[in-house]
Amino acid sequence: MNTSSYRGRFAPTPSGPLHFGSLCTALGSYLDARHHQGAWLIRIEDVDSQRSKAAHQTSILHSLAAHGLQADEDIRIQSRHLQDYEQALRRLRPHLYPCDCHRKDWQAQAHMGALGKVYPQTCRQNGLGEMPPQRTLRLALPAQLCRFTDLHAGLCRYDLTTEIGDPVLKRRDGDIAYALAVVVDDALQNISHIVRGADLLAATCISRVLQELLGYPMPQTLHLPLALDAQGRKLSKQNHAAAIDDRQASANLLTALAFLHQDCSGLRSSDSPQHILARATARWSRASLPDISL
Repeated sequence: MNTSSYRGRFAPTPSGPLHFGSLCTALGSYLDARHHQGAWLIRIEDVDSQRSKAAHQTSILHSLAAHGLQADEDIRIQSRHLQDYEQALRRLRPHLYPCDCHRKDWQAQAHMGALGKVYPQTCRQNGLGEMPPQRTLRLALPAQLCRFTDLHAGLCRYDLTTEIGDPVLKRRDGDIAYALAVVVDDALQNISHIVRGADLLAATCISRVLQELLGYPMPQTLHLPLALDAQGRKLSKQNHAAAIDDRQASANLLTALAFLHQDCSGLRSSDSPQHILARATARWSRASLPDISL
C-alpha cells in the first residue's frame, strides 16, 4: 500500500518496441516513485493514430512486465479518453488559432529553438478563438520567460517566443497533440512527479502554460540523461533503436542502473528482476544521476 502523495508514471508511445533508452526512463521513474513510497503508473500515449500500433503496445507492456516493472493501477490508454482532450481544447478556445501552414514551408525560414524549429506565428493573424474543422489548431503562447526548477537539471529558463514557439494542440487530421494530452492525463491521474528524458526538458514550458490556463496543478519534474547510439543520436524508435531482449531482463536492469550511475554493488545478472529492483529502490539516489546536456 502506498501512503505517500507521490504519484509518478511512465508513458510510452506504442510506435515501436521498448528499447534501452526507454527502459532507462521507465526504470528511473519506477525507482524514484518506489524510493519515495509513491505510486507508479503506466500510461499508453497513443493519440498519434499514424504512429501507434496495437502490436507495439502489447510488446511494450510485455517487456515492462518481464523486467518486473508493474503498475499500481489500471493502465490508461489515451485513445479511449479522447473526449477528455476535446473538453480541454474547448476550454482553451480563447487562446487558440487555426493554422494553414505546411511544416516544410514554415520550417524553411524558421530558426532553431529548444525543441526544434520555432514556429514564426505566421497564422496568428487568423485571430484567436476560432476552431474550424479540419484545421491545425495552435496555442498562442504568451510573450514571456518560462522559469522552473527541475529536480535534476536545476533552474531552467526559456523564452517562450524565441525558444519554444506556438505548439500544435490539434492536427488537421483530427489527432490531439501530445502536448495537450499529456497535461490533461497528468491532471486527471493526479501525477505529482514526472520523470522522463532530457529531450523533453523544454517541453515543460508548454505544459506549464497549459496547466495555468486550465487551472491544473504543476507536477515536479526530473529529467534523465539520454542514452545515445554510436553516432551520438538519442536512442529512439524513429532511429530504429534495437528492442531490448526480455530474456535478459536482469542483465538489462543492471546495465540501465549503471547508465544512471546507481549503486549496483553485490548485484548479478543471475539475480531475479524483483531482487534487483528491491535493492535498487533502497539505494536510489537522484544526486548520483549523470549530468544532462542542455
